[in-house]
Amino acid sequence: MNGHTASLPLLVALLCCPSIASAQDAAPGHCPQLPPGSGLAWDSRNMGDSDFCRAIDANGVEAFGMFISPDPAFKPRGRNRAEASNINGVDVRWYRAELATNPGVEARETLLELVDGRHAHIWLQAGSASELANGYRTIGQLRFGPELQIAGTD
Repeated sequence: MNGHTASLPLLVALLCCPSIASAQDAAPGHCPQLPPGSGLAWDSRNMGDSDFCRAIDANGVEAFGMFISPDPAFKPRGRNRAEASNINGVDVRWYRAELATNPGVEARETLLELVDGRHAHIWLQAGSASELANGYRTIGQLRFGPELQIAGTD
């Protein structure tokens, strides 16, 4: 059982009631800006001091997701350490996640601290190493504006 299992019912409930918003239409402070030309749009929900953001493609398939909340929705474990990447100029460490229902999928997650004290739990699922690398590139181009500044950046 991984560290974000307790938040799974909440995430499932949110998936049942999507609210689609494009990157340009997303309200400031709710989801970071998606990379131009990525072909992705936000499927997002605001829940007071928390935001649930899913980047979906034109077919409605999730490319990656993010849960921004005051309390971390995921606890990184050293034994699950995986690749490192860069998001919005900040070096991050990714951790392996296990999907009991889909063992062949490469699943990763990371946790960022934001300057407003909240945390961004980001997850990514891919069918291959090349899809995983593409996901890292896309997530690396997210732009966290002043409302969502990552701690440790200017």
